[in-house]
Amino acid sequence: MTNTAASTSRPVLADRLVARGAATDVALVLGGVAVVSALAQVQVPLWPVPVTGQTLGVMLVGASLGARRGALSLATYLVLGVAGLPIFAEFSGGPLSVLKPSFGFVIGFVVAAAVIGWLSERDWDKKWWRSAAAFFLASLIPFAVGLPYLAVVLGSLGLPNDLPSVLAAGLYPFIVGGIAKWLIAAAALPLAWRALKRIGD
Repeated sequence: MTNTAASTSRPVLADRLVARGAATDVALVLGGVAVVSALAQVQVPLWPVPVTGQTLGVMLVGASLGARRGALSLATYLVLGVAGLPIFAEFSGGPLSVLKPSFGFVIGFVVAAAVIGWLSERDWDKKWWRSAAAFFLASLIPFAVGLPYLAVVLGSLGLPNDLPSVLAAGLYPFIVGGIAKWLIAAAALPLAWRALKRIGD
């Protein structure tokens, strides 16, 4: 880590577990892809947007890896999925994924990982109340990107895409699950840091 970086941020969780380096960064980025890919298959199938564990994976990967590696991991996930690897929800993938109503959320994952990673680099993941605020903010980002995308795709399909219809399809069914994933992620990182501190002591 450069002196400039050290002055504005502290090591994230991954940096406490493994040494920094190009090879390590590549492994962490690909490991993040694997985590999100696996959690994408943990789902409650709904249409047009299934409820999955992806968002939890995004939050944990972004916070653990930091802004740059977290965003790169989710961007890699997006690119590999569009390229054809069956790593999106329901083991889907391929170029036509961009036409699915849920694809905007995948785009939002990249931004969400960057934001929670940036906050974690500034120690927002170490104390419960700050962690809760950070993960809540990051959990809103996929919706900020995904809902407008959903509206466009629904409209292109000739389906209702007014605000109530979009919220009914892409927000309301996910509130309970979203709260659960937010609380899990917000609690997991402070607990992990506490465990590392005990080990270090």
